[in-house]
Amino acid sequence: MSEALTDLRRAAATIAPHLRRTPILRSSIDTVDGPREVVFKLEYLQLGGCFKVRGSLWATLHARARGELSDAGVLVASGGNAAIGAAWAARIAGVPCAVVVPENAPVVKVETLRGLGATVHLAGRRYQDAADAAVELAASSGALLLHAYDLPDVVTGAGTIGLELAEDVPGPLTTVACVGGGGLLAGLAAALRPGDRAIGAEPVGASCLHQALAAGEPVTVELDSVAADSLGATRVGDICWNAVAGVESVTVTDDDLIAARRMLWDSHRILVEHGTAAALAAVTTGAVPVHEGSTLCVVLCGANIGLGI
Repeated sequence: MSEALTDLRRAAATIAPHLRRTPILRSSIDTVDGPREVVFKLEYLQLGGCFKVRGSLWATLHARARGELSDAGVLVASGGNAAIGAAWAARIAGVPCAVVVPENAPVVKVETLRGLGATVHLAGRRYQDAADAAVELAASSGALLLHAYDLPDVVTGAGTIGLELAEDVPGPLTTVACVGGGGLLAGLAAALRPGDRAIGAEPVGASCLHQALAAGEPVTVELDSVAADSLGATRVGDICWNAVAGVESVTVTDDDLIAARRMLWDSHRILVEHGTAAALAAVTTGAVPVHEGSTLCVVLCGANIGLGI
């Protein structure tokens, strides 16, 4: 058994008693190539409405086990979802949580954070502005500095989704997930078995992984997408970049993901974030090819959005 898989299983055993085991939904969806059978992983039903709590909780509890978690608790910079995940993790661990979010973070996410008891700091207009402020705040407070997507324990926690899919769906699997900084995709890649595939889907206007692959190295990208509030990383994380061997990458337009999001609501009454819908759009547009003998899985990873669609 690989070291990464051992870490995944240890993380899963630790966090599972505190979290929801999110279900799968088998369905058929319309695509440009005709109907396709799909398995949805309903991760938006997780605590906090997003997969992010998995990584934050594992990082927090693992740090406690190593004696590295102080009374100052945890701190994270995030556009919203990672902060919500950290706030839930802190609540479960019984420690304080401080978050730094850009000033333009969605109101629904900021209100959720405050409702969870987190101390919210607003800094700048981009994720990087919040991240820089968080480093300074962690240094002065002694809080455990988490990362939205580029911390080993955070990536490992996200990868526990892959373990659950492997248990619930006979393989081989083709798993599609949206990409922000790449923590979810890197975690899923660590859970791959022989014959499995992982595909990252990004909006054209928020495609740090796709552009890195084209350049042969991580590059800083400009953001111009309706999904930038949740897929707002301007540079792919180092962990994801070092894990992309054998992982596929596709892009979709904003129009594509908006249409896929609407279709998901109309056909299943499932309402997800624009970023999450990028994974479904990759299937509906035919960007994800049919792999004979492989079950297609789409991770619906977040739904922190207002009721208006």
